[in-house]
Amino acid sequence: MKVIIVGAGVLGVSVARQLAVVGEDVLLLDQRGAGTGTTATTFAWTNSNRKPDPDYHRLNLAGMEEHARLAEQLRGAPAYFPSGALHWADAANEQRLAGNVERLQALGYPALWVTVDEATRIAGGLRIPAAITSIAHFPGEGYVLPDRFVNNLLADAEQHGAECAIGEVVAIDDGPDGVSVTLAGGRVCTGDRVVLAAGRWTEQLAARAGIDVPMVTDVSRGAQTVGLLGYARSPELDLRCVIHSPGLNLRPEASGHTVLQALDLNADVDPANPPPRDGDLAGTLAQRFSALLPDPGRAPEIDLRIGLRSLPADGHTVAGYASTRSRVYCLVSHSGVTLAPILGRLVAAEITTDQEQDLLGAFRPTRFTGVRRSDIDVDQHATSLGEQ
Repeated sequence: MKVIIVGAGVLGVSVARQLAVVGEDVLLLDQRGAGTGTTATTFAWTNSNRKPDPDYHRLNLAGMEEHARLAEQLRGAPAYFPSGALHWADAANEQRLAGNVERLQALGYPALWVTVDEATRIAGGLRIPAAITSIAHFPGEGYVLPDRFVNNLLADAEQHGAECAIGEVVAIDDGPDGVSVTLAGGRVCTGDRVVLAAGRWTEQLAARAGIDVPMVTDVSRGAQTVGLLGYARSPELDLRCVIHSPGLNLRPEASGHTVLQALDLNADVDPANPPPRDGDLAGTLAQRFSALLPDPGRAPEIDLRIGLRSLPADGHTVAGYASTRSRVYCLVSHSGVTLAPILGRLVAAEITTDQEQDLLGAFRPTRFTGVRRSDIDVDQHATSLGEQ
């Protein structure tokens, strides 16, 4: 079977790798290169923490478990770190954190309260402010180094025969004898199946094939899709896990660097006019970071990146064929890093065996058929402790 995958982000590469491992003929297309879209600007926290929908929670749990299995199979430098995560709450957030911990404990999700001393040992080189009143530990969570993860997946896919090429897809034709993809330069690629894993470009490309996949497409100042990340090159930290605090989220990056996220600052971020390194937003991020450092005297060096999230309109993953007759498999998720390993395996199984996988049953694109957009749109602004 020849499978063309449109989009070489973390989801597309995961599916490509799994299909190649089982011997399928795979062509992976991306307009810029593997891992250069949303995957390059993600906080990359693996979790099923604030995902109350039962089907979505179950799928994310499976994603976390699959990360551990996949890490044993992939070559290259480690990319997945089951570090656990800490949520620090102050008086304004402690009730919300307590409610979430209680809910997760009732589901059997590992969640426990820890003291400041215990949290300090778990976190590594950070200072916990005096205003923090309660701390929860989620030992089953972790993080991914996205560029390394995509590179490892792609290397394994190519070793098993997958081809990766640069090309902008301008048309998808699902015809009676097969499916074809037309690139901007006029090249036409034909195959038996197409996997549309184009992240935030999904709605536009799906429409060209007559498929409705409602996405949040607004990329204006402060839109739901917009997120600011800071990459602190100094000071180097011995940060050992993911941290969510009232004013700043942090995760380790390679070489002692740290990824920073302040959700409330997203409202002031305009992708058309990126904030400068010496501007107000950068200064606020640096100030909050310094307040958590054991030695706050040295000014941090922080690079800024704007991320644009891949958000299906109803907030949930899309995984499945556009119809019972379609050869176009649609795949997009806001939880791409957490779900990549499990979606790679399950989607490949559905394509190669035509057997539906139970975990994906609630996420078919056909759920949008005949539904008004106003009935499915949800507010996905991430603003509170533990959101993304």
